[in-house]
Amino acid sequence: MRRILLDQARRRVAAKRGGPAPRVNLDAVPDVGAERSRELIALDDGLSALAKLDSRKAQVIELRFFGGLSVQETAEVLRISPETVMRDWKLARAWLLAELGGTD
Repeated sequence: MRRILLDQARRRVAAKRGGPAPRVNLDAVPDVGAERSRELIALDDGLSALAKLDSRKAQVIELRFFGGLSVQETAEVLRISPETVMRDWKLARAWLLAELGGTD
């Protein structure tokens, strides 16, 4: 799922002319797709960096964010306790926020 979303985001960022899509007056519609695509690409870069430091925390983020798994489902897939999933989830999110330069 992560790769599918990233491929779509990269195509959206790289597209220069709309292709076969219907033409829309860009002054009337804000371009939120390109910004979200950049954020998704930055998230992928951050996850790759996190995976080099702690692969399990990166897996937790992938399974929960991209896979949509619950804490319990993630724990079963990784064969760890739900408490460990939550601890990894919180630490990984904080690390990614700092890595991506977020302030929230």
